[in-house]
Amino acid sequence: MAAAESVDLVIVGAGPGGLAAAIEARKSGLSCTLLDEQAAPGGQIYRAVDASTARMREVLGEDYAAGALLTEEFRRSGANHVRGASVWNVGRDRQVNYLHAGSNKVLEGRHIVLATGAMERPFPVPGWTLPGVMGAGAAQILYKSAGALPTAPVVLAGGGPLLYLLASQYLNAGVKLAAVVHTTGAGDYLRAAGLLPRALRGWRDLRKGIRMLRDLRAHKVPVYAGASDFSIEGTERAQAVCFTRKGRIHRIETPLVLLHQGVVPNTQLSWSLRAEHVWDEAQLCWVPCTDAYGQIDHSGIYIVGDSRGIVGAKASASQGRLAAIEIASQQGKLSLAQRGGREEAVRKGLRANLHVRPFLDALYRPLDAHRIPAQESVVVCRCEEVTAGQIRGHVAVGCQGPNQTKAFGRCGMGPCQGRLCGLTVTELIADARGVSPGEVGYYRIRPPIKPVTLGELAGVAS
Repeated sequence: MAAAESVDLVIVGAGPGGLAAAIEARKSGLSCTLLDEQAAPGGQIYRAVDASTARMREVLGEDYAAGALLTEEFRRSGANHVRGASVWNVGRDRQVNYLHAGSNKVLEGRHIVLATGAMERPFPVPGWTLPGVMGAGAAQILYKSAGALPTAPVVLAGGGPLLYLLASQYLNAGVKLAAVVHTTGAGDYLRAAGLLPRALRGWRDLRKGIRMLRDLRAHKVPVYAGASDFSIEGTERAQAVCFTRKGRIHRIETPLVLLHQGVVPNTQLSWSLRAEHVWDEAQLCWVPCTDAYGQIDHSGIYIVGDSRGIVGAKASASQGRLAAIEIASQQGKLSLAQRGGREEAVRKGLRANLHVRPFLDALYRPLDAHRIPAQESVVVCRCEEVTAGQIRGHVAVGCQGPNQTKAFGRCGMGPCQGRLCGLTVTELIADARGVSPGEVGYYRIRPPIKPVTLGELAGVAS
C-alpha cells in the first residue's frame, strides 16, 4: 500500500466552522486539505449559496446570502478542497479514510479539525414515517439545492427558530401555509425569562425572530401556540396532522407536514474516536468533551461548530478560527504576540454570538412526549423498523443500554449506524429504567461511518 499523503491540517466538513478553520490556517501558512461530501462549499446552512439566484437569496434572507462572503474567502485562501469526499474513518493516528470518485483514499494530517455540523433532532410521533412527512430542515435543503417548493398548503409543526425561519422563507417564496403549529407555551416563556437580560445583548437575533412572527401575522397564517401530542393521520401517505391545544384536540388536513424540534450535534466521528462525551441537559443531546480550542484528549484532533454543541453559524466560524490559531501555534507558525491579537479578536466575536443561545435552549426545549414516544407502535429505528414498545420490552428483560438493543432486536444496525435513532433510544431506555440518559450511554460507533463496498475497500491496496 502506498504511503498516505500528508498535510499540516485535514479538515472534515465545509460548513462555517470548517471553512473558517481553513481560511485561518492558510493565513498562518499551513498546508490544508478540506474534505466534504458536497459539490460546493457551504455546508447545510450555506448549501449551494454560490449557485443561488438573486431571487433565492432574497427568499432565504441576508444571513444565507452572507455565506457567499465566507465561501469566496475560502476559495481565495488556497486551501485544497476535495469535493464529493465521503469520510468513513478518522483514526487516533490522525489518518483519514475517505471515498472519492469510487476510490478509497487515505490522508494524514499533523492535526485534524472535525466540522461535521448538526442534524435535525428525531421527532418520533405517530405517523412520522408516512410519505408526506419530513423534517423542516430537509425541506429547506431541497429549496437551497434544487429550488423545490411545496405546491400544496403545508403545515409546519414543532418548535425552534428554524420553524419560524422556514415559514418566513416560504411566505416570501409564495408558498401557501395551512398553519404553523408550535409547542412554545407559557411555561416555556417562564423558564426562559431569567435568561432574557443576557439574550438582549444579542438583540439583533431577537429582532429577527420578532420579524418572522410579524410575517406570519401579516399573511394571516393560522398559528397554534402551546401545542402538544402531535400525530399524523394517513394510510398510504399523510392526510392530516392532529394535536392538542388548551385541552382541545385539533385536526388540520394537509398532504405535507414538516416537523421540527431543533437540531443536535452530529457526533458519529467523535464517538468512533472513543472521545469522552457527556449528556447536555440544556440541549438534550450528547456533546464531546474538549478543551477551550475544541481538542479532544491531547490528540491533535479538534472539533468545532455545531458538532461540538449547537452554537449557530457565526459562532461555529469563530470556533473554527480559534482551533486553527491554536494549531498554527502548535506547529510553530505563530509567535505568542501574533497569536494573542488574533485570538482575542475571535473570542470577542464568539462571546457576542453566544449571548442568545441559553435563552433559545430554554425557550425551545423539546417536549418529553415528542422525544420519548409513549405509544408502543411508534417506530424509533427507521432502518430496522424497531418500535418504542419493542425497546421497552427489551428493557423489561434486562437490556441496559443502546448497544444491547442491537443484540435484542437489531436497533441501530441499519445504514445510518444509529444516527437517526440514537438519541431516542438513549432517552427511551433511561425513561424505562428510571435513570438519567448519561447513565444509559450511547451506541458504540465503529468505522465505517458511511457505507463502504468491499470493492472500494479493496481499492486501498491497489
